[in-house]
Amino acid sequence: MFRRLGGAGLLWNVLAISLAVFTYFYGLDSQQIPKNGDEYPYEHITRLTAASGQLLPLQSELDGMRNTKPPLLFWQGIASTHWGQDWDLWHLRYPSVIYTLLTALLVFLLARKLSGQLQSGFIAALTFLAFFSTYRFGRPFLVNPPEVFWLFLPFFTLLYWRPAGFGSRLIVPLLLGIEIGIGLLYKSFALLAPIGLALAWWYLHQRRYQWREFLVKDAAKPVLAGVVALSLFALWFVVDPDPQSVWREFVIGENAGKFEAHSGSYLSQLLWGGSSIWALLLGYPMDAGLLAFPVAALFFVAYRQRHRLGDDEKLLWIWMAVLFMVFAVPSQRSARYLLEAMPGVAVLCALNWQRIPRWVFMFTLVAAGAVLMLLAFLAMSLQREIAGMYAWGYWLLLAVSLLLVLIALFVPGFTRNATNVVALLTLLSLAAFLRPFDGALGNYSETARQFVQHKDVWVPCNFRAHDEGDRFMLPSARVHGYDERWNLKPAELAARYRWFTLQLPLAAEGCAGCRVIGQRLEIRGRQSSQELQAMLKGDVLQYLFVKELLVESSNVDPALQATNKEGCR
Repeated sequence: MFRRLGGAGLLWNVLAISLAVFTYFYGLDSQQIPKNGDEYPYEHITRLTAASGQLLPLQSELDGMRNTKPPLLFWQGIASTHWGQDWDLWHLRYPSVIYTLLTALLVFLLARKLSGQLQSGFIAALTFLAFFSTYRFGRPFLVNPPEVFWLFLPFFTLLYWRPAGFGSRLIVPLLLGIEIGIGLLYKSFALLAPIGLALAWWYLHQRRYQWREFLVKDAAKPVLAGVVALSLFALWFVVDPDPQSVWREFVIGENAGKFEAHSGSYLSQLLWGGSSIWALLLGYPMDAGLLAFPVAALFFVAYRQRHRLGDDEKLLWIWMAVLFMVFAVPSQRSARYLLEAMPGVAVLCALNWQRIPRWVFMFTLVAAGAVLMLLAFLAMSLQREIAGMYAWGYWLLLAVSLLLVLIALFVPGFTRNATNVVALLTLLSLAAFLRPFDGALGNYSETARQFVQHKDVWVPCNFRAHDEGDRFMLPSARVHGYDERWNLKPAELAARYRWFTLQLPLAAEGCAGCRVIGQRLEIRGRQSSQELQAMLKGDVLQYLFVKELLVESSNVDPALQATNKEGCR
C-alpha cells in the first residue's frame, strides 16, 4: 500500500515511529517491565559506588560480584542519577532507551542507504523496535543497550561509507577501534573475538577473497582497530586502584568461567538442554518475539536468493554467522548473546520485506491477536474482582489494536505495513495491563513507608541482589534480603525478624503475633498447569497474584535474631 512513500505513507510511518518512542518510554519506571535479573546487581553496584563518592574501585556487598562488568555502565548510572541523588528507576533506565533509539536511527539510515528507499529505512527501524528482545533488553538498566549500539556502530561505519570506509588505512580503523573500545568497556574484552573475526572477514570479502591482496593491504586494519580497542579497555586496569581484583573477578571469574560446564560434560551441554547449540540456533527468531515468523522466513528467502545477494547483505549475514559460531563455543549459550546482530537482522528484513510471503506476516498478526485477546480476558477477570482497575483508555487501546489486526488480515495491501505497528501496540498493551500494579495496588501506602523509615526491613529474595527492587518501594528503610529457598514459615520469620515482608496466597492469613503495617499485590512468576487451567476458567486474581504483607513482629527470639544473615548475596 505504501511502497512509494507519498504523503499518506510518510504520515503513517511518522506516527508509527512516534508510537514506538512512546512505547519505549511508557512505564519505564515500572517494577513489572520485561527485564533480566542482572538489573538488580547492577543497581546494587551503582548505588554503593555512588555512595562511596569515588568512581573506582567499584563497590559491592555481593559475594564474588563486584567487578562483574567494566565500569562504564555503573558510571552511566551514577551520572543519570546525579550520584544517587535521584535514585529511581526512571533515572537509571532512560539512558538505555536513548541508546536503543540511537541504534534504531543507525538501522534507519543504513537500510535507507542500502535500498535507496525511505520506506525501507522506516521498516528497518520499526522492525528493530518491534523485536521483543529489543523491548526486553533495550529498556532496563542493563549493558545490552549501549553494547548493541557501540558494537553495531563499527559495522554501520564500514557499510554506510563503503567503499571509502574499507579503503581508509588509518582514520577509519582508528575510529573503529574507539567505537569497539567503548563497547568493550560496557561489556567485556572477550567481545573483541567475534568483532575482530567479523571485521577481518569483511575486509577479506571486500577483496573478493584474494588472500595476498588482503594480507598486504587490509590485514593491518582490523589489527589496528583491535589494538586501539584493547588499549581503551586496558585503561580500566590503569586507573582502578585494585587491578588485581579486576583480573581475578572479571577476567578469570566472569569470562574464563563461561567455558566451564556447570552441570554435566561440555559435550552434553553442547548437544542437549537449554544451553545447547540447537537452542542457540533458534536464537534469532526467539529474539524477534512476535516477528519470529518473518525472521525465520528471512533465512529461507536469503537461501533461495543466495546467488543474487548483494555484497551489503552478504556482509550482514557474515556478522550474524560469526556471532553464532563464536558464542556456540562457551558452555553457556543464550539467545541474548546474539543481540548485537539484531540491528543487522532488522536491516535484512527491511531489504527483503516484499520478498517474504504475506502469509508469514499473517502468522505474526494472528499471534499478536491471541496475545491481545489473552490480555483482554485477564483484564476483564481482574476488573470483576477490583472495580475500576482499568480505565477506558486501556480498553480503547485493546480495541484499536484488535481492529488493526483484523484490517491487516483482510486487506492484503495493508498487511506488511501494519505488522510492526501491531507488534508495538501489543507491547504497549502488555505495559498498560501491568501499569495498575505500579500504583496503589502494587505499592505500600505512604503511612507504611513512613513507619519503617530508618528501620531494618527483611524482604524475600530469589535472585542475586533482588532486594534492590524493594529499596524503590521502601526508600527510607534499611532493606535486607532473606533467601526464599530457606522456606521459612511465617512463624519462623516472626521469630527471626522484627520488621519483614512475606508473600502469601490471597486467602491466607498472616502470622500470629504480627501487626500488618502495609499490604500490596505482587505478580507471581510461575504457575502450575492446574493453576493455569483455573485462570483460564476465570479465577485470575487468586492464581496470578500473591499478597505481600509488611509486618511488625512481637515474637522475635533474640537468639535467632543474632543469627540473621542476608540471603541472595
